[in-house]
Order: sequence, then C-alpha cells, then structure tokens
Amino acid sequence: MNEQSEEIKALFIIVNAGFSVDAVEIARKCGAKGATILNARGTAGSQYKLFGINYEPEKEMILSLVTDDVAKKIMSAVHEKTGIKTDAHGICFSMPVERMTLLNKNNGADGQ
Repeated sequence: MNEQSEEIKALFIIVNAGFSVDAVEIARKCGAKGATILNARGTAGSQYKLFGINYEPEKEMILSLVTDDVAKKIMSAVHEKTGIKTDAHGICFSMPVERMTLLNKNNGADGQ
C-alpha cells in the first residue's frame, strides 16, 4: 500500500523534561521514522498533586507523523514504559492528519 493512501496520525508524546530521548527511542523501535522534540511547560506553574501523582511543569513534547497502526504500537509502548506511573509521567495522544506535504531532499514537494 502506498504510504500516502494510508491513514496518517499526528502523534504527540508529552513527558517530563529529560525523558524525550527515551520516548523517541520507543517510537523508533515501534516504527516511527522521525520526530520533532519541543520544549514545553505545563500550565500549573509549579509542582502539584492530582490523585496522588506529582506533576512537573517542565515538559518535552515529541511530535511524529505515523501511520495508524504504528501510532497504536507507540501509544501502547509509551503507556507501558514512560507512562503516567513512571518518572517520565508521559502521556500520549494522536490526531488525524487530513492533508500533508512530504518534502523530499532531492525533488522538493512530494505528496498531498
């Protein structure tokens, strides 16, 4: 199946600062080909507890475009290895991508 005809998801992984390398490694092992890491901050302003879980405001957000089946694999692995009950306090969600343009270093735009 042509990659352009598969359902593509924008996958977001949010972890405490310092854990993005772990999350990217998990994503790559599950089939992601690349990722963008962004520094982020939670809106809490300072550490707080919710349901007995400590939340840190400094975060790292990993964004990757992947097929639906790869997104499901990554989300399961992130939940298990860097999930909310780990030091990474990671969460993960995906959103559908309606349209995208792939850039090819040799040919420029290559996709829809």
